[in-house]
Amino acid sequence: MNRTLNLLLVLALLGAVVLSFVYLGIDLTRLVSGDSLSQMGRYAGNFLNPDFSAAHLQAIGKGALETLAMSAMGTLLAALLGLLLALPAAGRCGWFALQGARLLLNALRAIPELVWAALVVLAAGLGPNAGTLALALHTSGVLGRLFAEALENIPREPADAIRLSGGGRLAAFCYGTLPGVWPQLMAYSLYRWENNIRMASVLGFVGAGGLGQMLYVSLSLFQEAQAATVILAMLVLVLAVDALSGWARQRWVNAG
Repeated sequence: MNRTLNLLLVLALLGAVVLSFVYLGIDLTRLVSGDSLSQMGRYAGNFLNPDFSAAHLQAIGKGALETLAMSAMGTLLAALLGLLLALPAAGRCGWFALQGARLLLNALRAIPELVWAALVVLAAGLGPNAGTLALALHTSGVLGRLFAEALENIPREPADAIRLSGGGRLAAFCYGTLPGVWPQLMAYSLYRWENNIRMASVLGFVGAGGLGQMLYVSLSLFQEAQAATVILAMLVLVLAVDALSGWARQRWVNAG
């Protein structure tokens, strides 16, 4: 019986794939027909000679700093806003606040960063400010939900003991709740920073600044050599941030 069900499931998946190709009108044979392969080869070959001129490298350095600043500021703002929303979302401020905070967090993370960037660009104009706000809005929804789950799972006894001894809500949270959940909050924030550095490199395609905008301009003008250099800079920047984030987790999170 199980074998029959598995066979039917595989056939259903294959049928869905075939119907998807038919519905979308995808013809893979066009990739190898005529001179398509030679054109793709020439196009790919143009990327094998990156432009390492001083002026271009200087522009890339500025774009890389913009991308790094966008990701760092966006993640920092998101962590602060996410923590602010995580408190009511964890049920610490009443039922109505819990429902409202969870609804807001769901709305923030349901809209992708590119959509947020397009909306913010229309409202605030082109540039890194739009990218920073787009990253902050989406990431605050993600971090807020993760922070809320961490707060829900932390024991309340230390905070309750501080409250019973005469301490206020802020003191109970800072000294009774935050020390126990701090490693998780840092780990979540560092992980989202790794994701945001990649997304910040893409947001430039909608005019949000950084390396992404440089790549979009280079590709639009068919400047493959300049685009190849930008792509290499993106790779180096992502690897550097991943290494820095991994070192920070080892030093601050795991040690804690």
